[in-house]
Amino acid sequence: MINSLLDNDFYKFTMQNAVVKLFPKAKARYQFINRGRHRFPEGFADELRKAVDGLAKLQLTRQEKAYFAATCPYIDPTYFDFLQGYRYDPEEVHIQQHGEELSVAIEGYWYRAILWEVPIMSLICEIYYQMAAQERQPDEKVIKTAREKIERYRDLGVTIAEFGTRRRHSYTVHRLVVQTLKQYGQDAFIGTSNVHMAMRYQTRPIGTHAHEWFMFHAAKYGFKMANLLGLEHWSDVYRGDLGIALSDTYTSDVFFTQFDKKLTKLFDGVRHDSGDPLIFADKAIQHYQQKGIDPLSKTIIFSDGLNYDKVKRIAEYCQGKIGMSFGIGTDFTNDVGLPPMNIVLKMTEAFPEEAQWTPVIKLSDEVGKHTGEGKTIALAKQILSIS
Repeated sequence: MINSLLDNDFYKFTMQNAVVKLFPKAKARYQFINRGRHRFPEGFADELRKAVDGLAKLQLTRQEKAYFAATCPYIDPTYFDFLQGYRYDPEEVHIQQHGEELSVAIEGYWYRAILWEVPIMSLICEIYYQMAAQERQPDEKVIKTAREKIERYRDLGVTIAEFGTRRRHSYTVHRLVVQTLKQYGQDAFIGTSNVHMAMRYQTRPIGTHAHEWFMFHAAKYGFKMANLLGLEHWSDVYRGDLGIALSDTYTSDVFFTQFDKKLTKLFDGVRHDSGDPLIFADKAIQHYQQKGIDPLSKTIIFSDGLNYDKVKRIAEYCQGKIGMSFGIGTDFTNDVGLPPMNIVLKMTEAFPEEAQWTPVIKLSDEVGKHTGEGKTIALAKQILSIS
């Protein structure tokens, strides 16, 4: 199922590098959230435990290290030496099952625990489909579907990245999809979030940072400083590279008030991950215009549950107003004739150096995507003046 340390999302490695540099003593806790209320068959936890334990055998190969270093010259060689010595520690992962309910919790130093989320989610999906004996469409159909999609996107004149590792049907389906996108997606397919797939099919690894980066900053510095210091620290590490800022950890309205002129000029654009994409586009365009910046010189990366109809609607609206690109996940890697899983695995607490365990939350532009304790969400809304 997972045979490479690089079978993970690019932004996990870029964040890990930044955590090693800036917060090496910080700790973190993560919790599995079963949004789709999926019922897990008897013995599922045991199978997941075996798969998680098996990840301890993975290590960065010399070929992978050389590829990663050559592809990302803005990351210091010391990180790749560190990654070559990194091993998953299954003792950081706690798995339980009560009837049809699954519990997965992760705890450890943040720089270590940060790599668990994506592979565990992909393992949960693949094992679920196997144990439920749900038969997917044949390979030929998977390839045909992916080809038809990327050709339609190419005809639409947009650029597309594949973001589907965490909720993929299986490694095999993921491989078939990226291979097809690469083969038939000339001028449209620009890369994948999965570093292993990027290496295998000689395309770009795509990504910057995730919500947990800003969630940790809130635990350490407070909600009002989380976006600002999160982006300042990111720019301190990457010096202008990896310049797409995630905008909805504490609502996009709060983000744009904290996205000052320096950061607005420095970052290449913003990523939309919740709420109405057209409303967000208007907010971004207005923000750049107010800062005296041509919106066409910046880019919005749209990545919220996209399919062709949504992309077409967004593209037609944004054309000639602001730069745009699209990251598509589940609709690529789990469109095989079965219901895709709706699961997440999120940071729930952070332990900054010389502090204490602190609950962390996410306040997306879509209420259904909020995560965290109710009282902490209420506190954050009060502090940030969110109604």
